[in-house]
Parts: sequence; C-alpha cells; structure tokens
Amino acid sequence: MTTATTGTTDETPLFGPESQFSAFFDDPRWALAMIRATVLEAAHPQIGAALVDNSTFVAHPWRRLRNTFLSMRRMFGADSSVREREAARLNRLHARMSGSDSRGRVYDAMDRATRAWVVATLFESAVTMCRLSGQPLGQDIMERMYAEYRAFLAALDGDAAELPEDLNDFWQYFDRVVENELENTEAARVILYRLFDHLPAPALLDGAPALWAAGRAVAGPLLGAITVASLPEPYRRRAGLPEMPGASTLMQGAYLAAGLARFLPAGWINAESIIETLSLSPDSDDPRARTVAALRSRMKRAAALLRLLTPSSGDPEPDRSSPTGTDEGRRSAEDFFRTVLDQTGDGHLDWPDLAAMARELSTRLDLDEPEETRLYDAFAAWWRELQAALDTDGDGRVSAQEYAAAVPSLAGPALIRVAEVLFEVTDKDGSGTIDANEYQALFRTAFHRDLTTTDGTHGRSAFVGDFLAFMSGRRTSSPYDPLLADA
Repeated sequence: MTTATTGTTDETPLFGPESQFSAFFDDPRWALAMIRATVLEAAHPQIGAALVDNSTFVAHPWRRLRNTFLSMRRMFGADSSVREREAARLNRLHARMSGSDSRGRVYDAMDRATRAWVVATLFESAVTMCRLSGQPLGQDIMERMYAEYRAFLAALDGDAAELPEDLNDFWQYFDRVVENELENTEAARVILYRLFDHLPAPALLDGAPALWAAGRAVAGPLLGAITVASLPEPYRRRAGLPEMPGASTLMQGAYLAAGLARFLPAGWINAESIIETLSLSPDSDDPRARTVAALRSRMKRAAALLRLLTPSSGDPEPDRSSPTGTDEGRRSAEDFFRTVLDQTGDGHLDWPDLAAMARELSTRLDLDEPEETRLYDAFAAWWRELQAALDTDGDGRVSAQEYAAAVPSLAGPALIRVAEVLFEVTDKDGSGTIDANEYQALFRTAFHRDLTTTDGTHGRSAFVGDFLAFMSGRRTSSPYDPLLADA
C-alpha cells in the first residue's frame, strides 16, 4: 500500500482507517463541507454544464448522496483492488459525459484540469470546515491530508500532475481558479436557491409530507444562507450572490455547533448507518425496517397534528404514501413521467435520463466494463425506439405532454432487451435463474420476499415480466421504485 512522508519522520498510509480523510468521514461538519464543495464544483463552467445535462442531483438528491458516499468510501479505503475497480467505474461513467453548455462551450467530464478542481474543492472545504468550527488544522496535518487527496486524483488520472505538489502552491492555484474561472452557473444557482427549497423527502420521511415540508421550509433557506456565507468572498462578489444579514454569524454558529460532536463517544455518529436508514423503504427485508415502520407511524401522527394546528392554504398536499393512479398499485402517467422517466428533473425525457437509469443499475450491481456496456447499449436502443415513437415535434427529446398524449405502451422489443440484459448481468453464476442473494444484490434495501417463487428463485420470464410491468404498467408496488423512482 502506498505511503507518503507527512512532513515529519513518520510515514502514514494515504488510504484506509489511519488516513486523515477517515478521521473526518463520520464528522457532522463534513455534511456542511460537502455542500460547500459541491457549489464550488458546480460554479466551474465545465462541471456546471455536465451537472445540468447529466446529473440526477435535482430529482434524486438522496440517491446521489448515497452513491457519492459509497464511492468515496471505496476510493479512500485500504483495499487497493477495490479502489482500482471504483476508479475504473468512475472513469467509464465520466467518459460518457460530454457536450456543450448554453453558450456553446464544450465540456468533457474526463478533462484532467476539471477533475483536479473537484478534488481541490473537497480538500479546501475540509480545511475550511475545521477553521470555521474553531479547530484549524496544523500545517503537518494539512500536508498529510493534501497528500491523500493528490493520491485520490492519481488513482483516477494515473497521476496528480494537475494539482501542485507543494501545499503553498496549492493555495495560489485555488485562489486563481476562484478569481478567474468560476461563474454563477445554472447548476450553482439550482443548488443554492432551488434544491434546498424543493428537496424531496428521503424514503424514511416520504409518508409524512406535511412534516417534511414544515421542516424544509425552515431548514432550506438556512442551509442556503450558511452555504453562501461560507463561500470564498471573491466568488460571492463576482457571482453577485446576496448575503442575508447575519448570515456570517449563523454560518459560524452552525460550524461551531457541528464541531461539538467531537465530544461525543466514538462511534455514536455513523454516516453510513444514517444514510442507509434514510433510504429504507417500509417493505424492505432489512431488520431495521420494523423500527422504521414504527417511526413512520409516529411521524404520521405528528403530521396529522401539525395539519390540525396549521391553517390550511390552498389544496392539501397529496399523500404520496398511497398510489397516485386511479387503479390500486398504479401511478398516473404524469407521476410516472416525473418520478421514473425524467431522471434529471428537467421536465423532458432524453438520453441522459435513460443513461442515468443504466448508471444506477450498473452501480447497484457493481458491473464490470463488458456487462456495463451491454446494459448501456440496451438502454440506448430503447431510447432510439422511444424517440422514434414519441418525439412528435422532432426536437430530439420527449416532453411530458408528448408522453401523456401518446399514452404509449413502452414494452417494445428494445425494452424487452433491456430487461433480458438486466436479468443476465444479475444472474452472476449463469444458472439461468436469479436466486435470493442475486435478487437482493440488485434491489438492496428494496428486496420483496413476496415477489420470489417458493424456492426463492426468479426465472427469466418472471423477471422480465416484472420489469416490463413496472416500466409499461406504471406500477408503484414494484421493487424498482427505490432504484428508479425514489429520491
């Protein structure tokens, strides 16, 4: 395993439980730092354009958070083989993202300088979170952590040449990019002024929309104000970001309060457990599901009390815990388009939406390159079939109106092929059936025991039929909801 001199006579592993990154992973301050880093990434024109065109962070932020968390855990873990596999997966994912922004400027997610900026924002935001919480890092710890982040970049790009070797030179590099390259991009504005105000509930709280909306109404603007106040002043000035009166004090207080977590006993805060619990669905076979069900029941009672105490304004918010369609277990065409097909949340269906589906399934199954390519190719063929059938105005994408007007049956030959490829890559042992372990590997926290046969296996026809029923019948009772519809 690679080691690096830290500026003292000690040698410390750059990855694994002894790394500086690992010490911060369960730190509550890291949540604030990650939001800040994401805004600085989105403010880069190339990254901002790629996010707007390809990312699911608006429509499915919790899923994006979970995937990002798991990816960073793999990349900074001690197992070099896991890290190499994850780096290869990320490179394949980014290689599929290129295009041009609204001003005609070309972007490429594999651009080395742009990828270096992503790593730079993570390191700088970690240093800033410590300073803002009254626990500034010493020079030796900063140098040690900087070496870890450069090694992270090297694992992706083969080397870390795009980031300065010396920490002092890094600060000059960072200030130069902030001053000369960052912009008030659409992606940055969405994160600061739309995402927090319209953040969908995680699966845990999806059954209590009134309670979630009340909490979001308070926390959303505060998170936005805290994030803006924590950004570098030259960027705030250049982008014309308004700062709420008292925001600096609020931001300082938030970081100081989060920093108090250092007084808690070790292990009391576990980021992985928190994220997985938020993602639990009520019909999961996870042992924690019963506890979550009890919490849901209490939250629903609290939400009912809140509705009694809060004056009603306009139509009541629909209860999304029940089917939204006219038939039991079915959702309306509009809801199906919004929650399943429109993965990027831009109001249209195009290739990036189906690519996001393929990406999510490939991630859950941890596919190797040949299997991943087969799945992407199947989704690409399905997109061509959909475009030919539904794109009536020829603009290269399908609007919600075009979809609803056609009321299509989506179960054409290309979608059947998608289902067959998904079955083949899930059937890891090539037995011709999917056993309980393979099925659970696909659906993770959404494993439904009642969808298996008596011997715990799924045949090809049953699996394909279930997938087609979800994609063409718009069923809400399918285990695919947590993969493709849940936030």
